Amino acid sequence: MEFILYLAIIIGSTKAAGALSVRLGQPAVLGKLLAGIIIGPAILGWVKPDDFIGHFSEIGVLLLMFIAGLETDLEQLRRNWKPSFAVAIGGIILPFIGGYGAAAVFGLSNHEALFLGLLLCATSVSISVQTLKEMNKLQSREGTTILGAAVVDDVLVVILLAVMMSFLLPASDVSMGLLIGKKLLFFLVIGLAGWLLVPRFLKWLAPLRVTETVMSAGLIVCFAFSYFADKMGIAGIIGAFAAGIAVSQTSYRHQVESKIEPIAYTLFVPVFFVSIGLHITFEGVGKQLLFILLITLVAVLTKQIGGGLGARLTGFNNRSSIAIGAGMVSRGEVALIIAASGLESGLLPEKYFTSVVLVIILTTLITPPLLKQVFREQQTSQ
Repeated sequence: MEFILYLAIIIGSTKAAGALSVRLGQPAVLGKLLAGIIIGPAILGWVKPDDFIGHFSEIGVLLLMFIAGLETDLEQLRRNWKPSFAVAIGGIILPFIGGYGAAAVFGLSNHEALFLGLLLCATSVSISVQTLKEMNKLQSREGTTILGAAVVDDVLVVILLAVMMSFLLPASDVSMGLLIGKKLLFFLVIGLAGWLLVPRFLKWLAPLRVTETVMSAGLIVCFAFSYFADKMGIAGIIGAFAAGIAVSQTSYRHQVESKIEPIAYTLFVPVFFVSIGLHITFEGVGKQLLFILLITLVAVLTKQIGGGLGARLTGFNNRSSIAIGAGMVSRGEVALIIAASGLESGLLPEKYFTSVVLVIILTTLITPPLLKQVFREQQTSQ
């Protein structure tokens, strides 16, 4: 029954920390992330990462991105595809160069430096989504561009990771044609399913005489799309986001959203926020403090500048470009997954693993206050 106690601690601590964060003028999500560090192994040790936390956390981030898809203006997403691509490309090139250069400074091998550069290319906007939602900016042109850029970034980074491993690991048997074909197949199938099947599926389930059929249909679509994305080598959050967009095009959009949000934000999303902090330990950090500080600085500045430059070149003004760059800074769970694969394959040295995880967590913690400050300055200047 230990997991029941975990849930009580997580829900209570995230609500209290989120409220305190708002009182201090910061987004509630910052407090929730810090709650994970405080109640986790790093400080109090009340909650420890395990399979239960991992599964609940995964459901939490999928629901968070599903809700983001439900709230996305598809027409605006279509209009902003060029800025989204430019932001994603800028947010890959500069972090890769910066990460490679910083790794070389610390004496990592060429293979290890290439991997660290690629790891810094990752973007996870689940934290940005929550922050933008709190500020009512998720449906803004900047918010839509950030979401679109994150999708492009995820696909490109996954492909680049597979290409890199095929060259750097002797036993790798990655087929580039198969890899890219699976990505194209994913978007083709998801596009057709969202257009032809999802509306009919919701319409078929809605009249059934059992409780909460519409919400259940929405969850089925969300989890099915996420599973398919994972099988095609794309992060499940992209599938959940696509599912949200598909459901948003039906007449059941508001009904699904109003039912899903209470469940997501009461139970699953708090576990996701806390789970990020649970990865932190301060063991041996003192010896690698310079490494952590420099890589964090490189990670933040290269995403901010690269993403912002892509936005500026496609018509956004300076303030909006800075805001878009800030929204791409968080590496979150996507980079944690890449770091784990690097450790397993030997491309990320074991002695640097904890430090790299700390860098990922720091970029995630920096993003909410950074976004809030940038948007506040943008509103002041208008």
